Amino acid sequence: MEKISVMITQEEIEKRIDEMAKEISHVYEGKTVHMIGILKGSVFFMCELAKRMTIPVTLDFMSVSSYGNDTKSSGVVKIVKDLDEPIEGKEVILVEDILDSGRTLSYVCEILKARKPSTLKVITLLDKPDRRVVPVFLDMKGFEIPDKFIVGYGLDYAQKYRNLPYIGVVEEE
Repeated sequence: MEKISVMITQEEIEKRIDEMAKEISHVYEGKTVHMIGILKGSVFFMCELAKRMTIPVTLDFMSVSSYGNDTKSSGVVKIVKDLDEPIEGKEVILVEDILDSGRTLSYVCEILKARKPSTLKVITLLDKPDRRVVPVFLDMKGFEIPDKFIVGYGLDYAQKYRNLPYIGVVEEE
């Protein structure tokens, strides 16, 4: 059984998502934004962000895998579900739950850039720079966090704890 301690409260997350939505809405005023969420982790963050934005938003999802049921990235990235529609000429925001090693996000960014969006911005709820092995440019982040294994707000441990309304640190007992 795992013990989970709170790292970032639900209130802190909601306040930061409000700020991010306001900034994105300002930057893209008069335009439609096409948000691409990386499944499954980004769903909670992306939906909350989209609900708070004041501009037109379209949504799509990709599923990529590099973890399996382990707490460490395998380093092998594979596309499990690709986009439903083309992104050429669109204002695209790639939404991720966490930027960790950078392998997955770097891989997905290269794939998406080749599909010729008008713009491609990358945002993440959580940034864990101490784990970076591949450089990735972030346009916006919610929180920078230390190198701990975390769950909640879409992040899981063996598919559990995604539904926690806060970010928690997993401590094996």
